[in-house]
Amino acid sequence: AIDVARSSWRLGAAEVHIIYRREKADMPAHMEEITAAEEEGVQFHFLSNPVEVLGGDAITGVRLQRQRRGDVDNSGRRSVHSIPGSEFELACDVLVPAVGQTTDFEWLKDDQVETNRLSTFKVGLAFETNVEGVFAAGDAVQGPATVIDAIAQGNKVAIAVHTWLTKGKIERVLYKQPVHKIEQTVDLMAYADARRPQTQFIPMDLRLSGFQEVEMGYDEARAREEAKRCLRCDLEWQQYVREKGL
Repeated sequence: AIDVARSSWRLGAAEVHIIYRREKADMPAHMEEITAAEEEGVQFHFLSNPVEVLGGDAITGVRLQRQRRGDVDNSGRRSVHSIPGSEFELACDVLVPAVGQTTDFEWLKDDQVETNRLSTFKVGLAFETNVEGVFAAGDAVQGPATVIDAIAQGNKVAIAVHTWLTKGKIERVLYKQPVHKIEQTVDLMAYADARRPQTQFIPMDLRLSGFQEVEMGYDEARAREEAKRCLRCDLEWQQYVREKGL
């Protein structure tokens, strides 16, 4: 949804709105992207849910219904419930449903690889599917995640396939990343209180004029300092523990 909203600005939209049935803190999006969308002028409608698309041959708006917070659900977020009689209308001429990512199963036949209710492939402990010799990994198994998560599963499924091809059996993959001892060239504790450099952005008029990269990245000096800090991934956690007195 954030990608669609920010792209709409760059494609010439006069107004851009995001409708979300929960609160801002519940949005499954990176906060820096939410902030960037707000800075660019995207209008957010929280605790609102679409109930009807308005118009005939062309869309003229959408009818929304306000929501109230309920108890915490199994996702760790508060559930929401519709408030009867709270409907209101929002004028628009384009409506883009952007509620997440799902796996495309249109190419599958009904009697082929099994899937589950989360729209992902059903696999065993070695990433094997119900079809002999067919394995699956990545987003199509675990749902939308990061590239590195998919790469990690790719490493594991490669081992599983190799075992199946060479031994003719399925074995659970116990993959352990090899540890390489690297001599340190800096005093790591000198960076115990170091923080990530603040991201620099291109000017707003350039941000909205096209699809050029918004974040400017680091100059050489900042990149070198960040590389030294990143050699100790636990430093930010240690700083957090000290600040919270944990």
